[in-house]
Amino acid sequence: MGQCASPSTSNDRRPPGHLDTSSLTMASAKIVVLVGVLALLHVSSASARRHSKPDPCEAAAADEAGFLDDLPGGMRHKKAPHPGSHHCAPARHGGRAGGGIPAVMTVNGFKRGEDGGGPSACDGHFHGDGELIVALSTDWFARGRRCHRRIRITSAHHGRTVVARVVDECDSRRGCRRNIVDSSPAVWKALGLDTDVGEVPVTWSDA
Repeated sequence: MGQCASPSTSNDRRPPGHLDTSSLTMASAKIVVLVGVLALLHVSSASARRHSKPDPCEAAAADEAGFLDDLPGGMRHKKAPHPGSHHCAPARHGGRAGGGIPAVMTVNGFKRGEDGGGPSACDGHFHGDGELIVALSTDWFARGRRCHRRIRITSAHHGRTVVARVVDECDSRRGCRRNIVDSSPAVWKALGLDTDVGEVPVTWSDA
């Protein structure tokens, strides 16, 4: 009997210059995934860079403690308590950096013509930069129930504390985040902090 002829393999040989479309598809998919990851990293880093003069020490402390949220622009302390505001958030002890509620402390002036706007909500007056005073976010301000109360503010970086008086609201309906302690330059000075930094992580509690 004659031997069966072996199947020809001429069809399996690819001519020179032939492109493997399956390999190209896989490579394209990997490139798309890589571009997507890079885009996410870019957005994340852009969200973290909201202030022009960050303090590396404070930024590291904020990142480690998880205090910092995304920050919309236009933080202002404002008057006129809102009837829909929540009840007074109780100060908690035993938290980070010596105990208290994690917050972001910003700097603002309470004098006439400063960024804060009108007179303070608690007394209808303007205040000088040398006073140890703060404005609290709407929930913490609690429709004015914290007016004239003293709170203890602790730096998350070095643990130094200062006691300041609540005189105003940082209106969360007008661009102020819900975790802001907006303080006078005197508070920053008492904590040994540079006001040019713009914001720092702190904790606070009722004094």
